[in-house]
Amino acid sequence: MSETLLQPVRFDLEVKKSLFRCQAAAVESPEQALAFLHSVQNHDATHNCWAYRIGQQYRFSDDGEPGGTAGRPILAAIDGQGLDGVMAVVTRWFGGTKLGAGGLVRAYSGAAAECLRTAARRTVIVRENYQLRCKFEHLGSIHLALQHAGALKAGEQFDADGAILQFALPAAELVALQAQVRDISRGHTEVRSAPTADPA
Repeated sequence: MSETLLQPVRFDLEVKKSLFRCQAAAVESPEQALAFLHSVQNHDATHNCWAYRIGQQYRFSDDGEPGGTAGRPILAAIDGQGLDGVMAVVTRWFGGTKLGAGGLVRAYSGAAAECLRTAARRTVIVRENYQLRCKFEHLGSIHLALQHAGALKAGEQFDADGAILQFALPAAELVALQAQVRDISRGHTEVRSAPTADPA
């Protein structure tokens, strides 16, 4: 389990007359992250630097600031807060005083970290997609086992031999569910990984 943001948040930080505004939101895909960037970036500002973390996927941009002084510190702030599924955009309006590389790193990471630190959070339960085939006589018991394991039903098909169930399950519950399903079906049913359906 990990945590993400409950709702979009904003935080302003002023450093030597430069304004650093961090805006962040929960995202589930790189496309959502970039859509958030386009919705909040300010084209009148000096820079719109950003980073996102979605599981093992991450990206960041310095947007014209010296390399390594903006995007990576924003990503480090996301990771430092233990968050996942988050996009953070820090927009800078230049105030006339150069901050130097160290000053930029502190300003960008500080704006992002403070924004995320004070944000309301929610728990993310990561589920993987699985499927199983079972006989009709075991269907009721298996439905109950899936419910107790926190599975979300994704589909159900029937044929002459029984049912094919598709569901999403917290990965931590897989071993216990496997054992239950084997007991119910006397070893005839196995939980298998299912391909993720492409969104329509």
